[in-house]
Amino acid sequence: MTLREDDIRSLVREVVNRVLAEKNSAATQTAAPNAPAQKIIAIGADHGGFALKQDLVKYLAELGYAAQDCGTFSTDAVDYPDIAYAVAKLVSDGAALRGIIIDGAGIGSAMTANKVPGVRAALCYDLSTARNSREHNDANVLTLGARLIGAGLARDIVKIFLETDCTEERHKKRVEKIMDVERRYLKK
Repeated sequence: MTLREDDIRSLVREVVNRVLAEKNSAATQTAAPNAPAQKIIAIGADHGGFALKQDLVKYLAELGYAAQDCGTFSTDAVDYPDIAYAVAKLVSDGAALRGIIIDGAGIGSAMTANKVPGVRAALCYDLSTARNSREHNDANVLTLGARLIGAGLARDIVKIFLETDCTEERHKKRVEKIMDVERRYLKK
């Protein structure tokens, strides 16, 4: 089997990105190694959301949260499902309080994250959807479309998403029904 030049470049890019991700993971995590999950926000983006992710990592620190950066660490093309899964897995496992995923539109990342048990990902594009996703649906992962909203609005959405709780019993009852549907489809 012979590799074409494009295949070799792609393979090298993948290896370099993985090495950089491992190296940068410790550097970009603002939490102490034993920081409580209540203050850790898992965050990740594909190449289209890289710049917005960098801005939001700084903003999370301003809000008093530690960011667990799941990549990507450059504007080189990557597949958003890999990043979305990494963020969703940390939330599902309880290693992070909430997650934020950024791609071009936010749709594909929401779809991917919602495949992970225990994750309720919501694509939010304004303050109302951010508030509603938390108050009514107890969303634990936020997805954003970097090509659809600016940094200022993204910061406002993140703030509402992190500061809003699902407190009304009627909404909690409905969230439990959402989770019941998920349990029906999980393999025993």
